[in-house]
Parts: sequence; C-alpha cells; structure tokens
Amino acid sequence: MKALPWLCAALLAGVSATAISVPKQASAEGTLTVISWGGAYQESQRKAFMEPYAKETGTKINEGEYNGEIAKIRAMVESKSVTWDVVDVDTQTALAACAEGTLETIDWAKLGLDRSKFIGGDIVDCAVPNILYSTVIAYDTTKLNPGPTSINDLFDQAKFPGKRALQKNPFVNLEWALLADGVPMADVYKVLNTPEGVDRAFKKLDTIKKDVVWWESGAQPPQLLADGQVVIASDWNGRFFDAVKKDKKPFKIVWDAQAPDWDWWAMPKGGPNIDAAYKFIAWSSQPDPMAEQTKYISYGPANKDSGPKIDPAVLPDLPTAPDNMKNVLYVDPQFWADNGDQLRERFNAWLAK
Repeated sequence: MKALPWLCAALLAGVSATAISVPKQASAEGTLTVISWGGAYQESQRKAFMEPYAKETGTKINEGEYNGEIAKIRAMVESKSVTWDVVDVDTQTALAACAEGTLETIDWAKLGLDRSKFIGGDIVDCAVPNILYSTVIAYDTTKLNPGPTSINDLFDQAKFPGKRALQKNPFVNLEWALLADGVPMADVYKVLNTPEGVDRAFKKLDTIKKDVVWWESGAQPPQLLADGQVVIASDWNGRFFDAVKKDKKPFKIVWDAQAPDWDWWAMPKGGPNIDAAYKFIAWSSQPDPMAEQTKYISYGPANKDSGPKIDPAVLPDLPTAPDNMKNVLYVDPQFWADNGDQLRERFNAWLAK
C-alpha cells in the first residue's frame, strides 16, 4: 500500500506525460451492461464516463447497481450465465475474484494503456485501477460543536453521546476498533492477524454496539446524519462531499485514520461482450475522463496523467490532500482477501447476538 502517498504527490505536483488516446469509434458498439455502487458515485461515473462514451460511440449502456457482493459475480460465472460486462469492484474483491478465476485477466496491450501510468496498477492482474477513495467518519456541525477530531471519538460515548452509523461489515470497523483500543497504526494488521487481536477488536466494538445503526448502502449515512438519527457516521468520503457540495449539508469529515482504497474496473469471466468491455474501460481510463469525474465526486483518479488536469479548487477535498494524509490507515487488501469471508461470518454472528 506504499503507493498511496505517491498519488498525493502525483496529483499535487502534477505528472507531465503524453496522454494515451483512443480513436473515436466510427460505428455503434451495441449494448454494454455496467454495474457499480449506485448513489453519488455512480452518478459521477455516469456524467464522466457512461454518457460521454455512449454519445461518442453510439453504444447503449445499461446500468445496474450492487453492494459489492463477490457472490453475485461468482454465481454468474459458475453457472455460465454472465450478464454483466463491466463491474466496479473494490480491492479485496478484485484480489479474491482474480485468485479464484472469477474475473478476466487484463490484457493491457489490448487496452492500449500503459500499466505503469496507474497508481496500484501492479497490485492485481484482473482489474484496472479506477479511483482512490477513503472510508472516513463525519458529523453534523450544527449538532456537535466542538465535534470529534479523531477516530477515538467514534468510541467515546461520554464525550459524544448518541447513535453512530457504521457499515454492516467488519471491513475498517475492526481496524478502527483496534486503533481506538490503543494499537499503534503500524501494528494494526499484525494484531488483527491473531485470534486474540480479532477478539480484542470485537470487544471494543461491544462498547458501542447498542448505539450503532448499521448501514448497507453508501447513500444511507448522509441521510441518517441529516435526519438526526445519528451524531457520527462512517461512509466513503465522496458521499459526504456530495452532501455538502450539492445538498449544502453542514457536515464535516474527520480525516484521522481515513482508510484509503481503490475501486477497479473488472470484467466477469466469460462475459458476453468482452471486446466492447475492453473499449469502454480503455476510454474511461484516459486522463481527461478521469479528471472530469473529480468535478462530481471527491475521489482521486488512478491515472497519474490526470493530476495536472484536475481543478485546483477540488484538490483539498481529495483523500490525497496533504492535510488529509497526516494519520492514514493503509488498508491491507490481501489480508481482507484472505480473511474476509471468515471475518464476515463472525461479524454477522456477533450482530445476531
């Protein structure tokens, strides 16, 4: 995960290089099914990628939404009934699905893209880096003043009483619990790799469990905050950015222990339109469309050549801004690829108690 600070330097210093161009398609490419995560994020993809690509190529794009379930992709591949052409996946899904043969291996030569131009391009062979986002906490400044300043405050009911909204997933929640329990940032995964460490994380989560509202869609936390149902919420930073910029909500992000990660374009194995999927991914991975996406959501583009094309006014809202990178939890996607199923099973059993 050491490549993440590099993205900060690439975006802020500007990386000068020649953009790779994809020739404009002369004829319609047919129909393409693109699956993503919905909400403000998918809207940003629609404006920066789907709609311009459809207009330029004549391709009809059918969009769909999911919650990142690898099981859905796996079931289609195993039954040889794949209906998705391109799917936006997170890193742990990309690694796990690649290892089990659920995703197509990326032929970078066929894409016509230089793999070295992409932050994280060497992490997984079955997906193309799309954006860098971060899981963060935020609060409503009209309800909490002063508000929380560290991840420890998420667990401090004495100082900040009230409900919290957390993702219904052990991902990041276990790491944050260990940090709040005094584990140094550098030792989080060393501790979490032990049964005792997992027990310790769940014990810390026990301290706020009765006050947690569990969310499953990224659109829920801003709404929960706005409705006053919770006083602190976790979500992907772009969702809070959208609520502040578009809906004028008085939310403030706490960047302490932000957990950056990538999202990726991938193709389920045996998809019906592999050639068309390649063309869409290649087009969407160019510097200009990736920079265009930052106008609609505060995620960092993975293509290094996008940096100089980003509006400077947007940079402070990106996870990679220097002021936001002071205390970062670098998520270990391989840990989650190896242990995710087991930890999610335990997490669901813990929730049911």
